[in-house]
Amino acid sequence: MTIHADLRSDTITLPTDAMKQAMVDAELGDDVLGDEPTVIALQDRVADLFGKEAACFVPSGTMANQAAIRVHTDPGDEIITHRQSHIYLYESGAWAAISGCSIRLLEGEGGQFDPEDVDAAVQHDDAHYPRSGLLVAENTHNRGGGTIWPLERLRSVTDAARRHGLRCHLDGARIWNACAASGISPADYAACFDTVSACFSKGLGCPVGSIVVGDRDAIHRVHRVRKLLGGTMRQSGMLAGACLHALDHHCERLADDHRRARRLAEGIETIPGLTLSSTPVETNIVIFDVPGCAEAFSDRLTEAGVRMFSIGPSTMRAVLNLMVDDDGIERTIEVLQELARA
Repeated sequence: MTIHADLRSDTITLPTDAMKQAMVDAELGDDVLGDEPTVIALQDRVADLFGKEAACFVPSGTMANQAAIRVHTDPGDEIITHRQSHIYLYESGAWAAISGCSIRLLEGEGGQFDPEDVDAAVQHDDAHYPRSGLLVAENTHNRGGGTIWPLERLRSVTDAARRHGLRCHLDGARIWNACAASGISPADYAACFDTVSACFSKGLGCPVGSIVVGDRDAIHRVHRVRKLLGGTMRQSGMLAGACLHALDHHCERLADDHRRARRLAEGIETIPGLTLSSTPVETNIVIFDVPGCAEAFSDRLTEAGVRMFSIGPSTMRAVLNLMVDDDGIERTIEVLQELARA
C-alpha cells in the first residue's frame, strides 16, 4: 500500500541523511560519568537559548515533565493544569505514581486558562486540603489544536501562581513551533517559568530526545531524578548530535509545516460533512470532526494511503511534519473529499 501522507504525529519522522551523518560524527564520552562532550554542548546551548542556567538531556518528553514535577513538589501536593494537558492525559498518571501528587483541572478554550482560574483553583491553607504546589502550562497545546499561548497571558497566569507561592513548569514539547509561528524567543517564554521541557523528536525530527532547562539547583535535582527513573544514557552524544543538527537546520522549516497545516484546514473547510475545530490553526496541528465513527474513518483513510489518529468519538487529528510535502497535503485533501462523498 502506498502511503501518501503520514499525519499521525510529528514523532513519526525519520532522521535525514545529514542528521544521520551528524550522529556518526558526534564526539562521544560517557554522560553518566559527566564527560559526554556532545551532550554537554547541547545542554549548554539550549540553556543559553532559554536564558536559564543549566539543562539536562533526557530520553523523552514524559520523563522531562515528570522529572520537573518531582523536583518541584512533595508527596501530597496538588498540581494545577488544564483538563486536556499532556501530563494529565498521556503520561500514565505518572504525577501520582512517581511524585505522589493529586491534580486539579482547569477549563479553557485551546488548552489555555486565565489568572482568575488559577486564583480559584489554589487550595486553602488548611490541613484538610492538599497543598497547591505547582502550575503546569503547555505551549503549544496538543489537544488544543497546536495553539500558542500569548506571552502576556502566560505571564499573567504564572504571576498569579507565584502570588500563591506555587512553582511553575512549562511543557514545551512543541515550544519550537510556538517560537517559529509567533517570533517570540525561547528565553521570553521561559522567563515565566522555573523549568521548561522541550522535545527534539517532534517538530525538529530527531529520533530521540528531550531536555529540561532551569536554574542550577533545579537541574542538579533533575539529573538525580533522571537516574532514579532509569533515564541515564552512556554514549548519548550520538543522540545529542542529532539534536544539535536539528537546532541548526530544522527550526526555520517549521514554518513549512504551519503553512501546510493551514492549507489542509482550508481544504477541509470546503468538504461537506467535515467540520474544523473552532480553534484557529496556528501551528502544525489540525483537528476536525467527521460524520459517524472517527476510528472507522481513520481505518478508511489508512486504506486510501493517508494516516491520521482519531482522538475522540468523531474527532480526527492531523499533525504536519517534515516527512509530509505539499503533494502529500493535496493528496490528503483529495482522499478526504472522496471519503466524505462515500
